[in-house]
Amino acid sequence: MNALRQSWAMPSAPRPIVIIGAGGIVKDAHLPAYRKAGFEVSGLFDTDAVRAQALAAEWDIPMVFASLEEAAAQDAVFDVAAPPVVHRAILSALPQGASVLLQKPMGLDLKEATAIRAVCRERKLNAAVNFQLRYSPMMLAVADAIARGDLGELVEIEVHLNLVTPWHLFPHLNDNPRVEIVSHSIHYLDTIRALAGDPVGVFARSYGHPSSALSDTRTSAILDYGSTLRVTLSINHHHDFGRQFQDAAFRVEGTTGAAMVKLGLLLDYPTGEPDELWIGRTGEPWAQVPLNGAWFPDAFVGPMANLQRFAAGEDERLATHVEDAWRTMALVEACYQSNAQPGTPLPANIGD
Repeated sequence: MNALRQSWAMPSAPRPIVIIGAGGIVKDAHLPAYRKAGFEVSGLFDTDAVRAQALAAEWDIPMVFASLEEAAAQDAVFDVAAPPVVHRAILSALPQGASVLLQKPMGLDLKEATAIRAVCRERKLNAAVNFQLRYSPMMLAVADAIARGDLGELVEIEVHLNLVTPWHLFPHLNDNPRVEIVSHSIHYLDTIRALAGDPVGVFARSYGHPSSALSDTRTSAILDYGSTLRVTLSINHHHDFGRQFQDAAFRVEGTTGAAMVKLGLLLDYPTGEPDELWIGRTGEPWAQVPLNGAWFPDAFVGPMANLQRFAAGEDERLATHVEDAWRTMALVEACYQSNAQPGTPLPANIGD
């Protein structure tokens, strides 16, 4: 099998980046990814000035801005790594026509996503959402294998998680009425859309757990792609019974081949295990595809590279443009609407 694509092309003349937000995701993913890619981070702003100063010192960032207005005045590409509840206010402060990458999700519901999209349209922003899983080496390779016809006609996509997630690392989720789908499984829904397009409908149920105060941390979902392609998600973040039967798998199967992805990051998060990609073809043994990077931090290079190339006219398409990201948010909303509907009741006893 010829080498599969695992990375996004880099911009020929990358512009400096101003990051708005100095939380854990910036420290653990954005900054390592940008350093690895050779992107210049020229400045940082956070409402917590002490945290911003500490992060800037750790990563040799030359400027910490005193205000959002000062940060927005820079000639740069903006990386908004702040909670979704403040996205609209930040976008409204950026210059007309600015290029900006928004941390996912695009709001906590479709109403807010629509309002964010309206601001981007009004201000003519080159805006994308950081749905980075689709840009990871393993998922870019799977997408390439599908595009080349290596797997044949798609017939199965399954995401199966049975593991322990340290929800205490995300205290900002504590008061959210929606948690699992919009904060976690949104990655899989977006990646499935990237591989197979939009479904025509969805059935979904999310559940809480006695050990957690969060509203929902387990999900089952079926996406309707017609009579041939079966797409399912089974997500359990509370399998706290040792590593032996924990797993985090993304299976893509066609009529002539299949791909198995191990989402290693999620096993013992945030330390994680190595990601893996295996490809099997009918009548041939499974073969492991060597990966040129991991979900964290390498997947975070792609969205910024794509944004910069699109703004410079080097890419024709901005893959996670807010217009496309809105479609992912529409799928998330459909899952929650399905969750609110009662199940089909069992038929009554005909003899009654």
